[in-house]
Amino acid sequence: MNLEGRKIMLNKPVAELVELLKDPQQYEQLMPDGLQKFEAIADGFKFSLKGMPEIALKVGEVNENKATLKSASSSLDFELTTAMNAVSENQTEIQMFFEGKFNPFIKMMVEKPLQNFMDALTDKIEKRYA
Repeated sequence: MNLEGRKIMLNKPVAELVELLKDPQQYEQLMPDGLQKFEAIADGFKFSLKGMPEIALKVGEVNENKATLKSASSSLDFELTTAMNAVSENQTEIQMFFEGKFNPFIKMMVEKPLQNFMDALTDKIEKRYA
């Protein structure tokens, strides 16, 4: 299952975004409304939103082109990637992509909530940094 978020323009240099996205603690401020729990751990974080189960993510590769979050659960195989493109010295275009391997039943249940989650993350980042 693949999902795409909308592209947004941020008034931040890509290097500043890389530093932000390397730090698991910083993701708390990017979470959508309805956050009920957030816990930064050594290589990632755990969180839960109202009406959703707890999700644990590991911060993967973070560089000037992308930041990757991977599922910390062996039963769920997915990745959330934020693609970054430096447009100028102080502007960066970003877009989120979700890629997951789910059976058809799980896909049917999670597709809409995941798209809503990505849209909410994008909105939060845009409000904070645009």
